[in-house]
Amino acid sequence: MQRRKFLQGSLAGGAVAVAVGAGLLSPRSVLAAWPEGAFTAKSVQDAMSGLFGSADNTASSDIKIKAPDIAENGAVVPVSVNTSIGGTSKIAIIAEKNGAPLAASFMLDKGTKGFVSTRIKMGKTSDVIAIVEAGGKRYSARKNVKVTIGGCGG
Repeated sequence: MQRRKFLQGSLAGGAVAVAVGAGLLSPRSVLAAWPEGAFTAKSVQDAMSGLFGSADNTASSDIKIKAPDIAENGAVVPVSVNTSIGGTSKIAIIAEKNGAPLAASFMLDKGTKGFVSTRIKMGKTSDVIAIVEAGGKRYSARKNVKVTIGGCGG
């Protein structure tokens, strides 16, 4: 039985590899659309406009950012965002003074808890901004992170 499953898996994997090699199955056509303009923006306002359509947001105490006060290595700064705002559909993490401020963007499905955790690069000391979209409105919170060794070429 093991041999049969191995052969079936090998055949299926080979078929996919041939399709990709022939250009019949392109990863670009399989992946979801992504907001390229937001990730290549050079300012916080442009990144927010590219991601949400507007830079308008309201500060909220219902958003908690967990990040180190001092990041010894800006190349790997752990950041977690937790929100109790109901109906959260999107969470974005912005490093204010980076060359490209938008560090991460997450789309959440209905009923998903408003929590994300990742590691971002920070070039220098700046605010980490969490933007939460819920019910068509945007909310934000900030936390200052001091960087001793820059991760974006610094």
